[in-house]
Amino acid sequence: MKVLIATQKPFSAAAVAGIKDILVKNGHQVVTLEKYPEQKDLVAAVADVDALIIRSDKVTAEVLDAAKNLKIVVRAGAGFDNVDLEAATAHKVIVMNTPGQNSNAVAELALGLMIFMARTQFTPATGSELQGKRLGVQAYGNVGRLVGQKAKALGMNICALDPFLTDEQIVAGGAEPVHSVEELYASSDYLSIHIPALPATIKSIGYDLITKMPKGATLVNTARKEVIDEDGLMKALEERPDLKYVTDVMPDNYAALTEKFGARVFATPKKMGAQTAEANMNAGLAAARQICDYFATGNTRFQVNK
Repeated sequence: MKVLIATQKPFSAAAVAGIKDILVKNGHQVVTLEKYPEQKDLVAAVADVDALIIRSDKVTAEVLDAAKNLKIVVRAGAGFDNVDLEAATAHKVIVMNTPGQNSNAVAELALGLMIFMARTQFTPATGSELQGKRLGVQAYGNVGRLVGQKAKALGMNICALDPFLTDEQIVAGGAEPVHSVEELYASSDYLSIHIPALPATIKSIGYDLITKMPKGATLVNTARKEVIDEDGLMKALEERPDLKYVTDVMPDNYAALTEKFGARVFATPKKMGAQTAEANMNAGLAAARQICDYFATGNTRFQVNK
């Protein structure tokens, strides 16, 4: 089978070598498309491929229409909102992600962002400590659990909300369960967001929830920018000069936010949660193995479309 590695933001050279090695040893042909300038380049490149490995690249209906032989797309990472799942299903294309491969990298970044804001962005001003603070985790999956475990080691008190887990599962993961999003926000000095961008979650975090947070609280977003109602965030920060927002996904209104609120708001220059050598390698190799397994055995364990 012909496998295309299509990455506007490329894997490391070592990761690409590892991906190719796995695929070639399993009898597949590998081609690459890196740092391509326009979406039309991806549309042209998929014409005769059987499988596709991507990162944040957009697999749209147009891409799927052009990929006449395509059978499987694997997103090297956990999120998959950059793939049109309905169109993929209509084209009978399997879509998978690689859950857990980037989790530690994202969790470490979330904790780093908390420390960065607690210490006033490493300026000489007096900061605060994380020990003794209450951390709320919104979605207690692979990343959320790691954030909670690492924060607990720093002396924080952990609570979590996840509608897909029982109280017993959350407790086993080291957190106190809470039973509503309002309760989570109202009781958290730090709130770490790990929900996906879905129709039900887009713009779900706005003025009403943010203003429920305790005095001096910090909202931390290493998930997706779309889950934040940016107008509501602006209004909340205007009315609550004690609140802070830090994110790995730069808001569309970031210039206005920093102009108004200065060091109370910070966004990384680009999404960097998975930007470690280890995560880069792990996700890429997992994608290659999943493609080989699918063609060899039909395994669809990590399929995200129906």
